[in-house]
Amino acid sequence: MATRWYLEKKREHYYKQAKKNGYRARSAFKLLQIQKKFEIIKPGDVVVDLGAAPGGWSQVAKKLVGDSGTIVGIDLLPIDPIRDVTFLKGDMTKAESLQKIKDIVDDKKADVVISDMSPDMSGNYSVDQARSIYLCQQAVKTAEALLKVGGNFICKVFAGEDLQDLRNDINKKFKMVKQFSPPASRKSSSEIFIIARFLKNSQISREKVY
Repeated sequence: MATRWYLEKKREHYYKQAKKNGYRARSAFKLLQIQKKFEIIKPGDVVVDLGAAPGGWSQVAKKLVGDSGTIVGIDLLPIDPIRDVTFLKGDMTKAESLQKIKDIVDDKKADVVISDMSPDMSGNYSVDQARSIYLCQQAVKTAEALLKVGGNFICKVFAGEDLQDLRNDINKKFKMVKQFSPPASRKSSSEIFIIARFLKNSQISREKVY
């Protein structure tokens, strides 16, 4: 018997639209709405998708970069293949996972790093929010290591303590930083997307980020 949560989810507009349009997750519409507002991804870009499972953001990114672009996704969970997208299995908070990505993109450098990662939910909001901050901090480090100067970054985080400190840190690294809540996010959700454009010319060694 289906749970109430599942039935409610199936009724959601974006869930139905995702199924209709062939996207693996309703979160695909979040990236589409971010793209419509901020134009983060361009044709031909090299895009790294952190926490990529089940692949919805990679599907959108691949359409945006076209045949001349490159998409590399990584997640702890296995991901069903997508044509012309490279998926890696690994923990992006670990140095060895960063190296796997660099082995693929480092000759070009990435144009965009995107992250829709969420922590394993404990039910304690303070704990979950702190974990989301940590994941975003790790995503920022990865972006510094992989992005070319002028590159762009998207990261999901939960609203709450330390968000402003995180935002201040990202402001130091990128020329333009915005916060955005896509219409596709659930009304009850506290998730916020940080949109950072134009990575500054950092002196931090790419070999010593982790």
